Amino acid sequence: MKDKTIDYVLRTTWLAVNKMYNEEANKFDSTMATGFTLLNIDPEKGTPSTSLGPKMGMEATSLSRILKTMETRGLIERKPNPEDGRGVLIHLTEFGREKRAYSREKVLMFNEAIRDNISEEKLNHFYDVAELINDMISNKKIYNQDK
Repeated sequence: MKDKTIDYVLRTTWLAVNKMYNEEANKFDSTMATGFTLLNIDPEKGTPSTSLGPKMGMEATSLSRILKTMETRGLIERKPNPEDGRGVLIHLTEFGREKRAYSREKVLMFNEAIRDNISEEKLNHFYDVAELINDMISNKKIYNQDK
């Protein structure tokens, strides 16, 4: 892989992880996106719909579609936000809590498998590199450099 570009390695690795999670989720008539959304909803207090997209790094239109499907499937319910009359809180239903627990279990299994096969030192380097790449992108240090 060392002869591949960094973005190629990032993309193909993410696509493999995405495919793996979708294959697992598909066994239970779900998707990785649904599982990811369930994991980002506070199971006790609910989560404001407006903060969910930024928290997940997802566009509002994509998130709206996922939430509508989740609501139809009985995973979530929308309730008025008592602190903001215009806002809505997304709450998990009992079925949503069950699916969230399943999603959490799969994420923890993945992390455990990676940690069992990759040294802590290599993982720390991976996290350092990912943080640097994200920092460079968010601070526009790639294409908007002052030269």
